[in-house]
Amino acid sequence: MRRARLTGVAGVALLALGLTGCGIPASTDVEVERRVTTAEAGSVSGGSVQPPTRAAAGSNAQTFVNNFLAAAAGEPDRAYERVKEYIDPRQHHRLQERQGSEITLTVVRLTDDPVITPDVDSTKVTINVQQVGVLRANGTLVSPVATERSYEFKLVSTALPGQGDVEQAGLYVQDPPNVLLLSDVALAQYYKESSVYFWSSDRARLVPDLRYLPEAVPEERQVTEVVRWLIGGPSDWLRTAVVPLPDRTELINNATGSADRWEVNLALPANDEERLDQFATQLAWSLPNLDGQVELKVQNQSRRVVDLAGQRRANPVYELAQNPHRFCVYDGAVHPLAVVGDPGTVPLAEEDNRNVLSANFDRIHDRTLAALVVTGSDKRQRLAVGSGTAPLTDLRKGPAHNAMGRPVWLRTLDPLKPRGLVVADGNLHLFEVDRDVRMSRVQLNGVTGAVTAVAASLDGQRIALIVGGGLYVAAVDLDDDSVTVGPTRKVFTSLTALSAVDWAGEDRLVVGGSADRPAVYDVSIDGARQTPLQEKLGAKVTHLAAYPVNPAAPQPSAVMYEANGVSYSGSSRIQSDQVLNVSPEPTGDRSGNPTAPFFLF
Repeated sequence: MRRARLTGVAGVALLALGLTGCGIPASTDVEVERRVTTAEAGSVSGGSVQPPTRAAAGSNAQTFVNNFLAAAAGEPDRAYERVKEYIDPRQHHRLQERQGSEITLTVVRLTDDPVITPDVDSTKVTINVQQVGVLRANGTLVSPVATERSYEFKLVSTALPGQGDVEQAGLYVQDPPNVLLLSDVALAQYYKESSVYFWSSDRARLVPDLRYLPEAVPEERQVTEVVRWLIGGPSDWLRTAVVPLPDRTELINNATGSADRWEVNLALPANDEERLDQFATQLAWSLPNLDGQVELKVQNQSRRVVDLAGQRRANPVYELAQNPHRFCVYDGAVHPLAVVGDPGTVPLAEEDNRNVLSANFDRIHDRTLAALVVTGSDKRQRLAVGSGTAPLTDLRKGPAHNAMGRPVWLRTLDPLKPRGLVVADGNLHLFEVDRDVRMSRVQLNGVTGAVTAVAASLDGQRIALIVGGGLYVAAVDLDDDSVTVGPTRKVFTSLTALSAVDWAGEDRLVVGGSADRPAVYDVSIDGARQTPLQEKLGAKVTHLAAYPVNPAAPQPSAVMYEANGVSYSGSSRIQSDQVLNVSPEPTGDRSGNPTAPFFLF
């Protein structure tokens, strides 16, 4: 079996995204969108990992509402108990309780501050929301089920039997919603993002699967939770591209041990050493913060001791350069940029580097891949593709289209079968490098509308799309003969008029859209977390490229983008004198702007 090149570790923060090397103008202020706070009730920064109690807000209705939207946070088996503490005991029956894996939390994003209206004997509360998703007991956030855009309930201040006076009693909820609500703010505060990894369908690489682990889970139980997640299988939207553990795999008792050594006892249906080795690699990458040893047992029999840090070193994540190279299109040709780090070399013969609108390069071992969108004498656009040893010559061209987007390569491990995706005339197309450029339309499941942008993740098994103005992700199944895109999962974000997307990390996207004005946001792939990077752009983002955070070449994510024909990188506009290898003009001055910036990594 081919030695796997694994996807990166989850939980690496997007440090400085929007600061150094992010492609945002110098006046940008990076802010995390937080309209409400639960700090008064105790926060993670204060050492608490439990949501606030009902009495923590006293008689402050605003704080009480915020805390009520955090009450369900934490370990699932006590979610109803925590929420019922907030509800008038006489109305506990109005919240239909579920058990075990059926416990789900409805994650919402408040679109406005709660509307709190005092009445004669109660206070009416209205919260306007965007549905984000459903948080399951296994830590997955799936697509929303509810369609409500607002919820209403009442607050009462009534001393119940044995509670003394009204002031001591505090507030209670009457007429509660019939679901367990959790705000996106509370999700960020009381859970940590933690990816587990599943092998791709060809077992060549690992694919991250984003989960949410309650901060309340003690450290000694985290190994147990991760193993259970692996046994439970991947998230629904990833199932078409990855393989779960063998059927009937079970965890025998909880994992035991300490920070340096753990013991995991499994029931496996087959005596398969290769599968056990693959599980060891999955586990090592799914526990990125542990560097000790895990003894794997099967039916109480010791099978191997896994050095977690050593297992990760032995299975490197990607073949990536330590520093990405930056390029742009200038005067119809691709040129390197002198922006950050050492400039790259354009891997094209001069006669093929003409009439370029956008481009993308990639590497597979010692081979270079190039995909260009070029214009012909008929003003129509074609894809020109080449693969081999740089400089590439005699690029093959595909059929003509009226409009094409930036092409992206699917990061395959097979240098003989490079494949990529491109948007052409509102449809998604797969392209392959052969004697000719073969382009075939990709059918998308579960979504309709014009496709306007596509981006591929580092693992090559997931893509992000803008379709009909909405943001989607989908899994990609790569085999020897075909590429299949699985059902799409919509990513709910407060941005509108989406225009560009790329991957900013293993589980994060950077998106161009509108927040009343054109903006660039960092968005998690499930939409639960979003951070405005720039909200004061003067024009729509028409082109965007990112260098994603990853553990192979750890450094902050970087973003370059184009708006109104002007490109940005770092904290400032890309100037024409930063474009290298341009023939001097007779006047000594350069006209025009660099456009369509992109990375090679």
